[in-house]
Amino acid sequence: MSSRPAPKIGFSFEYLMWIFTRISGLFMIAFGLLGLCLAFNYGARMQLGLDDVMRWVFFPNSYHVQGVENTDLWFNDFWKIMQVLVIFFAGTHGVNGLRVVLEDYIKRPWLRIFVRGLLFLFWLFMLLVARVVIMEI
Repeated sequence: MSSRPAPKIGFSFEYLMWIFTRISGLFMIAFGLLGLCLAFNYGARMQLGLDDVMRWVFFPNSYHVQGVENTDLWFNDFWKIMQVLVIFFAGTHGVNGLRVVLEDYIKRPWLRIFVRGLLFLFWLFMLLVARVVIMEI
């Protein structure tokens, strides 16, 4: 198997997804650090175990947090928007990585187009379901 050449600079799909992958990785790290700092600010260091803190970091809601008295905090719009952004960046990052790996092994052009279409539908379905679940909590 040969390695994939670096994408050429310009407004091609490959280059834009290459840039997006780097930026989405940085955003996921930033969201994780922000969630961790806010978790510690709201008392996680005294009342929660490590597994609860890690759930709190990316998907804070009152079901993950037993030791917080003000659970209305978790239902405000800030956390819902943060959860949707985490799902968007992580899901797109992961689906793009899957696309790159699959295209390394797929040689037929028509099959690549078909796989890209299936991955796009999977990505869209995943984002829609995640949005419904997050907004209905």
